Order: sequence, then structure tokens, then C-alpha cells
Amino acid sequence: MNLDQYLPVLLFILVGVGVGILPMVLGRFLGPVRPDSEKNSPYECGFEAFEDARMKFDVRYYLVAILFILFDLEIAFLFPWAVSLKEIGPLGFWSVMVFLGILVVGFVYEWRKGALDWE
Repeated sequence: MNLDQYLPVLLFILVGVGVGILPMVLGRFLGPVRPDSEKNSPYECGFEAFEDARMKFDVRYYLVAILFILFDLEIAFLFPWAVSLKEIGPLGFWSVMVFLGILVVGFVYEWRKGALDWE
């Protein structure tokens, strides 16, 4: 087994970790440390907090976020399929049509249940 094939993957991981961690480390050591009451106060849209930060949110916020992520990820599967449509043939085409059919059934179900209504 040739380990040279894994060098690009290792470099990709190292660069990704470096880009994620290096700015935080530099900010921690090179940034100014001048705490005051304004910096340490909780920020809530520019005005003083009027309720507990742990107040309950309406479940519709989470439902809309989950639906967005669900449909966004499912649509992301269509790009590789569209690029390789000639190579996968009729079986690949009809497999994705079944996938899209299930997606449409789920969308209609959510629509009928009122998950997409906003009041």
C-alpha cells in the first residue's frame, strides 16, 4: 500500500484544522484583554435583556430549521446525479425518480399538516 496517496488528504485535514484553530489561538494571545461591565454584559439585540436567556422557543423555529436542512441536503444529492446521468443509465435515473417521489410525498404531507404555515 502506497502512503503517498494519502498525503493530499493529510494536508487537507491539517490545513482545515489550522484554519480553524490558528485564528483562535492568535486572538487569545495577541488580542487586548480589557474587560469592563459593557463587554461582560449579555448582548440581546442592542437593548437590555428582559427575560431569562433560557426561555422556551416556539417549536416552529426548530421545525422550519429542520425542514430547511432536510430539503437542502436532499437537493444537494441531485448535483452529482445530474453530472453522472449518462453513466448511470436508466436504473440510476429511475432510482432518483423514486427518491424524488418520496421527497414530494414528504413535502405534501408536511404541507397538509401545516408545518410550513407561519403565523
